[in-house]
Amino acid sequence: MDQALNILLAKLLAQRFIPRSDPLARRALVDETFREGLERRLDDCGMQLLENPYAQYIAIGLKPEMEDWVFGEGENWLSNNMGLPRDAIALLVVVWALIILPKRERQIARAAQVGDTQSDLFGADKPITHGEEVSSGVPEDAIYADFGKKLGGKARFAMNLGQLAKLGFVVRRNKMIYEGPLLDLMLDYSKLAPRIINGALAEVLQLSGTQLALDTEGED
Repeated sequence: MDQALNILLAKLLAQRFIPRSDPLARRALVDETFREGLERRLDDCGMQLLENPYAQYIAIGLKPEMEDWVFGEGENWLSNNMGLPRDAIALLVVVWALIILPKRERQIARAAQVGDTQSDLFGADKPITHGEEVSSGVPEDAIYADFGKKLGGKARFAMNLGQLAKLGFVVRRNKMIYEGPLLDLMLDYSKLAPRIINGALAEVLQLSGTQLALDTEGED
């Protein structure tokens, strides 16, 4: 088991994320002993496993109590460890709200209808999708038309979008933006979704909770 754990940890550190379909990733999700060994090894170096039953990938990240030590405190605090400026983070949140939020609402509704639950500590060996769930893409031009001026203008928008793609948050194809491997893992749905749905970011996103609900229904 030690060799398998070493391989999985090396892959996660080198590749930053791996698909749930990877044999060792599946083992970490369904084998309790293997999962506990992985979590102990990560905990020893201040890291934690990042996964949720709705995501297609798994990754690793800092434990919350290590953030101050790694990122600094007070004026030295860094908002992230990927070198993203504020306008890029704002763009990331907009893209997350337009792609992941509607997809997750559909997944949760479908899971509730068939009685699935996330109470299983180790999850399933594949995301809860009930049929292959593909997140909808959004046109780059549409996002720029709505938010481009607020996010720094055309040059900054293009540069930040390229950075998000390079980091694995989004995939760009034919002027469309699609979910990347890290988009559903690195942003905390439980914290961010209520802020968006309840209107804390409505002025930026120009979407109310009612509009989001209607958009979600329209995707089915």
